[in-house]
Amino acid sequence: MGKTVKRASLVIIGDEILSGRTEDKNLAYLAKWLGKIGISLSEARVVLDDEEAIISSVNSLRKKYDYVFTTGGIGPTHDDITTDCVAKAFGVEAKVDENALEKMKAFLDGKELTDPLLKMLHVPEGGELIYSPATKAPGYKIENVFVMAGIPKIMQGMLEGMYDYLEAGDVVKSKSHDIMVGESFFAEELTEIQNQFSNVSVGSYPFSRDGVYGATIVLRSSDDKALASCEKLVLKLISKF
Repeated sequence: MGKTVKRASLVIIGDEILSGRTEDKNLAYLAKWLGKIGISLSEARVVLDDEEAIISSVNSLRKKYDYVFTTGGIGPTHDDITTDCVAKAFGVEAKVDENALEKMKAFLDGKELTDPLLKMLHVPEGGELIYSPATKAPGYKIENVFVMAGIPKIMQGMLEGMYDYLEAGDVVKSKSHDIMVGESFFAEELTEIQNQFSNVSVGSYPFSRDGVYGATIVLRSSDDKALASCEKLVLKLISKF
């Protein structure tokens, strides 16, 4: 029997994302990274640096999905409030983690340990540290919630430290084929194909190339046999045009 696909969600935290000042680059990377180990990124939210928004998102999503990932808001400035919010979501306090403190002191080698640096060493009680090679300030895991930095290079490094915490599911495979007519010409038949395969996701993504309209039909499933059977019907549909 298969492992089944695990499901995850992402909370992207930061005023700068919603204002358009900063373009998020973490969602696509995380989705692809998770997909390789059989975890489907099923929902993503973008929220302000706002206590109520962060707490409510974390609490609702951690009950709904196997895993929740957050990016952003764990830096040294006043508007970096993610850790305090995650602690409140779990009903615990955020404190300086002693292991993180010792690691930072060793890195500083006698240099001043400032309050902004100390802020980045706060972790909710019960949290387990997750480091990136790009920084000495940690992310962390608390139950099924993984809290990461928003800077892509640091976030990507933190992901590499999470393999031991994540239970891999069945890997979702995909097949894609182009059909060189507009969607209205094949929409009904494609719907009929989708209705035959509840365990295959069938998507149609329109395009225009050199004035010619068409669509890419994408099939996704963790069931190899169902995927192959569905693909045969899609290829038969494409051959009509």
